[in-house]
Amino acid sequence: MKPIHLGLATLVAASACVAVTTAPAVAAPDLLTAMQHDFGLTAQQARTRVQQEELALRTAPTAQQAAGAAYAGSWFDPASGRLTVALTDHSTDAAVTTTGAQVVRATHSWAELAATKDKLDAGPAPAGVASWGIDPRRNSVVITVSRSDASVQRYVAAAAKLGPVVVQQNTHAVPQTFSAGTVGGDPYYINGNVRCSIGFSVQGGFVSAGHCGTPGSTVVGWDGSYMGYFVGSTFPGNDYSFIHTENGWWNAPVVLGWGTVSDALVRGSWEAPPGTSVCRSGSTTHWHCGTVQTQNQTVNYAQGAVYGLTGTDVCAEPGDSGGSFITGDQAQGVTSGGWGDCTSGGQTWFQPVNPILAQFGLSLATSA
Repeated sequence: MKPIHLGLATLVAASACVAVTTAPAVAAPDLLTAMQHDFGLTAQQARTRVQQEELALRTAPTAQQAAGAAYAGSWFDPASGRLTVALTDHSTDAAVTTTGAQVVRATHSWAELAATKDKLDAGPAPAGVASWGIDPRRNSVVITVSRSDASVQRYVAAAAKLGPVVVQQNTHAVPQTFSAGTVGGDPYYINGNVRCSIGFSVQGGFVSAGHCGTPGSTVVGWDGSYMGYFVGSTFPGNDYSFIHTENGWWNAPVVLGWGTVSDALVRGSWEAPPGTSVCRSGSTTHWHCGTVQTQNQTVNYAQGAVYGLTGTDVCAEPGDSGGSFITGDQAQGVTSGGWGDCTSGGQTWFQPVNPILAQFGLSLATSA
């Protein structure tokens, strides 16, 4: 496999520090410009949306706690500019609305949906099944299939007996990791012949996609100098890795804008709910924005299933693996794979960054 690269995050001011901040920040003008282009917004609408999304992603954990067992998922609603929380009964409506969220009624609780997905995760899926995951807006576990042969029909029939399941067909949705051979740009190279993108700087190195390399694999930077080595890597199952840097390479809290937007500083890793805008940086297709569609998605790659991914409608192409997904100034995750391209569109999944940090005991490098 020849993975790809998303953006070299080693090019910012030495004021970088390892810290976490929750203070709101004003979005960079170029980021607002990119959102205007990709979402068809005016400048004021883009500024308003950034502010609304920042409030929503900070409200989400508190709202979920207030909902308790009635919680059935949440998402950002662009029409109202607020976090929407689905509840299975009205007993916690007041507690949830007090957090600033709006509520809607649901039939199935998050616990029920999660239990259904866990049952699907426990067994193998045929190649014609592309992915499955919880969609809180549909209050179901959604299974996406790329074809409808006998094996897929048997799988779907069995899945329907496990809980609330919806099946959708998309003949283009054959997921693959976005891998490519060595090309120019700002890559890092693994063992001399594989290239990938830096995801986010952390204390002592950076995180990226797991399919990019294996523990012990050596890494060189865009200039050909020795950069470091893979400390840990997992794929499939998960798709994350930690690369330790040395030889003078330092780790800065930035995501490259590739001249499309200014380089984006990273100030934290609050998780964005579905419906929130998100942007991706990659060495092949550079900077593109879209929305978070699903969370905790299982993607059935040819190499095996990967669990816990976040689905987006942002495009990507070979050469974009491992790179950064960011909402405002909040790190979201590293590119795993998808289907389609940036001419006709498609879908891309990312591995959320917080589980990577927790797995390796890392601290995100952030700007004060």
